[in-house]
Amino acid sequence: MSELHIPQELAERIANNIREIPDFPEPDVLFRDVTPLIANGEVFADLIRTLADHYRGKVDAVAGLESRGFIFAAPLAVELGVGMVTVRKAGRLPGPVVGVDYDLEYGSARMELHPFTVEEGQRILVVDDVLATGGTARASFELIEQAGGIPAYLCVLIELADLGGRAALSGYNVDAVCTY
Repeated sequence: MSELHIPQELAERIANNIREIPDFPEPDVLFRDVTPLIANGEVFADLIRTLADHYRGKVDAVAGLESRGFIFAAPLAVELGVGMVTVRKAGRLPGPVVGVDYDLEYGSARMELHPFTVEEGQRILVVDDVLATGGTARASFELIEQAGGIPAYLCVLIELADLGGRAALSGYNVDAVCTY
């Protein structure tokens, strides 16, 4: 297990910069907006440095999931001194690509990546903003494995525990900064 530790003071500053919006995007949904956190340069930088300290020496690259995962993955990769792999929605990358189809609550989707951006045996930290049901993360793990990499960790800013994403990713190292 990874056991990500966010110091209490930083955890409070992060939580204070996540805005709760009831009934968005539909009734009975509580949306957690991370844009105030990203807009707060000091808190955002402290978060990225803390994550980098935790993963330093444990990963060889960072994979950001489209699209908000890119916001966290890019500065984290820079802070770690490693490259960033972009995992995109179908049709957004020019070939060659590898892809994985996965189920959503109502339908399906496809994620893709350039296989040449992942080196054989490379330990990859997958980064996204939210872990809900785990479908997108699982698809990204499959893509990384297809390309020859090892999905070493998943780090999300927010885990929505009631939706069961962590259980769907059993066997993988999953870290969440905030859990609701």
